[in-house]
Amino acid sequence: MAGGVAKGTGPGVGLGNITDRNFLFAHPHVLNAARVMRSWQSRPILARLRRAMELVRGRTLPQGLLGQAIDYALKRWEASTRFMDDGIVEIDNNLIENAIRPSALGKKNWLFIGHPIAGERSAVIYTLLGSCRRQGVNPFDYLKDLFTRLPAAKITEIGQLTPRAWAKENVQARQIVLVA
Repeated sequence: MAGGVAKGTGPGVGLGNITDRNFLFAHPHVLNAARVMRSWQSRPILARLRRAMELVRGRTLPQGLLGQAIDYALKRWEASTRFMDDGIVEIDNNLIENAIRPSALGKKNWLFIGHPIAGERSAVIYTLLGSCRRQGVNPFDYLKDLFTRLPAAKITEIGQLTPRAWAKENVQARQIVLVA
């Protein structure tokens, strides 16, 4: 490795320089390097952690909180350590946590929305906005078009009004949002 660049990966593409997640999916050799690096660094630490949990587990009550926590971790050990064997698997679920954070933060506020029907309507709107974000659609443009078309739409056409279908229909608008 010369100048921080892994041999055979091209200029500027060392393991420490990878910031674009899509790059990883496009280059299998980088995925393999990530798997090797994870395995090399993580395997000894996780082996010590597992041994420690098994030792402590033998000295705790099975129904105690610590015993239950260790049982929980050991039962899920294979799934929890899968990231070492596959470069695509994330080490944590931070991407999902960040995606649902707005909904989780609003839960307490939505308890006092005023009326159960208002809560359902708010949930529909928040779902549409979240879908727009996942599809790369500008929510204002989508809702403006939706509210224009919805009164004349037949029930059989509702599937064509989802953010996913709207994004396919309005590819140019979606590309502008993704570039911005």
